Amino acid sequence: MTNTSASSIGQSRPNRPVLADGSPGILVFSHLRWNFVWQRPQQFLSRFAQEQPVIFLEEPIEDVDDGGSAWMETFVPQSNIEVAVPHIPRISDPDEYGRLMRRLTRQILEKAGATSAFDSPLLWYYTPIDSEWSLGHFESSGIIYDCMDELSAFRGARPELVEAEQRLFEWADIVFTGGYELWLRKKAFHPNVHFFGCGVESNHFGQALLDDTAIPEDVASLKKPILGWFGVIDERVDYSLLDRLAEARPDWSIVMVGPTVKVDPSELPRRENILWLGNRDYRSLPNYCKAFDICMMPFALNEATVYINPTKALEYMATGRPIIATPVRDVVRQYSDIVYIEAEAEGFIRRAEQILRDPDEARVRRGIEKAAASSWDNTVEKMRNLIFEAVAGRG
Repeated sequence: MTNTSASSIGQSRPNRPVLADGSPGILVFSHLRWNFVWQRPQQFLSRFAQEQPVIFLEEPIEDVDDGGSAWMETFVPQSNIEVAVPHIPRISDPDEYGRLMRRLTRQILEKAGATSAFDSPLLWYYTPIDSEWSLGHFESSGIIYDCMDELSAFRGARPELVEAEQRLFEWADIVFTGGYELWLRKKAFHPNVHFFGCGVESNHFGQALLDDTAIPEDVASLKKPILGWFGVIDERVDYSLLDRLAEARPDWSIVMVGPTVKVDPSELPRRENILWLGNRDYRSLPNYCKAFDICMMPFALNEATVYINPTKALEYMATGRPIIATPVRDVVRQYSDIVYIEAEAEGFIRRAEQILRDPDEARVRRGIEKAAASSWDNTVEKMRNLIFEAVAGRG
């Protein structure tokens, strides 16, 4: 990630290049923060921004005292992308909340610089909740819903999510899903739904195979073998499996890289051979994977994981490491010839011992080849064509 600079809503914005082809800008409504884990939204939009300017509107932070003035924090993580973070008071009335969010959003659009790209932007939703206050209130060239997860199944999901999503389906010109199982579910609600799963920057993660890639100091001296994970640590992780795995093999190291979200730290198993490292920069993930003997995806099998299509699967493959996962539907459907599937800790242990004793180099090669053929660039090009087909004729 590049360096960012913050500014208030009233300060000047960086100049944006005028688009030769007149393509509209993209206004993104996101429940995820740009500077959180680098994942699907950042991978897609950083590539769309090569041809179209992007405003990435994050969910608001309610840190303004009652009676204080709402304001918008902005920063530019890379060329042609501006991230906008509303800072507002806590508001219980939905109508008042909607009026405030529309006012702040109009201000950011009006300050869009020397280009008319945001006179009628594409509206791109990651969270249906934002559709409640925005749909019908802004000129647009088209409406896109990138449904990367079944958010209503997540811990703490707002009850109005389902109704908000149904309204978004009514307005959207095109819908993308992040998983095949999610596509099967959502295509019943919209006539133009497309499954675009994970991509991967295979050259980036392939650095784990290079001799000159350094192993980070915080894992360099750990006992081997190391079974590792990177990604968000939340209710989708099977903590019981991790605990049983660590207890059964105290001479193995379990490394968990990633931020903890919506989980009480007391729920995390605490053993000497489990290392909870917290979040790490996307650029350093290949370095950590170089230390791993096995990459793992110990997902819990619950409501939150029924529809997931984990991005880390292809990223793990590109590192040239063997992979063990629990039987998440999309992983089994797409990658069972590459990823070892085990439902219980005992299976993880037996499989890890087999891999360490007699590695299947052909399976690892298939993973490297699969990753090399699954670029984000190809996916974005296909999505771009579908979007402009969907919105053609709207003017």
